Amino acid sequence: MGFWLKINEWLSDNQKVVLLVVIDSQGSSPGRQGFKMAVNEKHELTGSIGGGIMEHKLIELCKEDLLKRDFDPFIKKQIHQANISQDKSGMICSGEQTIAFYELGPPDQQLFGEIVEWSRGTVCFSDQGLHFDSGSSQTSRFDLRLEAKSWMLKENLAHLPILHIIGGGHVGLALSRLAHELSFEIKIYDDRKDLNTVEQNKWAHSVHVSDYSQIGDLIPNGTGDFVVLMSFGYQTDKIILGNLIDRDFKYLGMMGSKEKVKKLFKEMIQEGISKEQMARVRAPIGIPISSKTPQEIAISILAEIIQVKNQ
Repeated sequence: MGFWLKINEWLSDNQKVVLLVVIDSQGSSPGRQGFKMAVNEKHELTGSIGGGIMEHKLIELCKEDLLKRDFDPFIKKQIHQANISQDKSGMICSGEQTIAFYELGPPDQQLFGEIVEWSRGTVCFSDQGLHFDSGSSQTSRFDLRLEAKSWMLKENLAHLPILHIIGGGHVGLALSRLAHELSFEIKIYDDRKDLNTVEQNKWAHSVHVSDYSQIGDLIPNGTGDFVVLMSFGYQTDKIILGNLIDRDFKYLGMMGSKEKVKKLFKEMIQEGISKEQMARVRAPIGIPISSKTPQEIAISILAEIIQVKNQ
């Protein structure tokens, strides 16, 4: 939402803005569908459409041309190959992306104000301009119609990946901050009232304080959801895992030492949980970077989650 807020601030300052939106991407493209960037008349930037020489050239196009004149919405294909004559991006990663360009001015402030106010809904990017529907029922993140000179990309702002963090301690706080930057919807769960790290967590969309034995009632089955267990101790992790082990999540992981994980898994198998079910649990979580601090641990966990999300 910070991207929309920044554009809204520029428009309220009566600035002209050029908005760039990646409406489609194919193959190994640095800019994926939905990536956005904006350049204002003071040459300030927000967002990204993939970086590199391609982004630099298009920023210069905005500064030297588009910000100096009026224009209708148009699309520009960028092909990341060296052996072509047209639409060459300057990059050689072999994919391609199609970018839509929009001229924005103070009259567009109402639309962007609505986006910031509602936070959810569907933004429509088309050859006819921009439109926002606060009550759209679109269930997918993106819906694209792309023809030669006509296009329409609908983006559901509410369709964010959900990250359930069970345990609101220092690592949970650090993970929330990082995941927020990557547009996760963050839900925190803890059984401790008035926990200072939960009270400090300004990035969580919701906080649930409840006995961990009730966690199964709070977290529904969600094939696209990410669940991280990092409660206060061994026994609470075991209770939580027992309540969630039969759910179908995109990612189910547990923080802890190798010895703790080995002991807990052995106990749960002895108590009737199948080896196949336990094999679905990623533990200890995080990529191996010898992390020590809560911030480093959070980075290792989020890196693993991103790896699973992007598979």
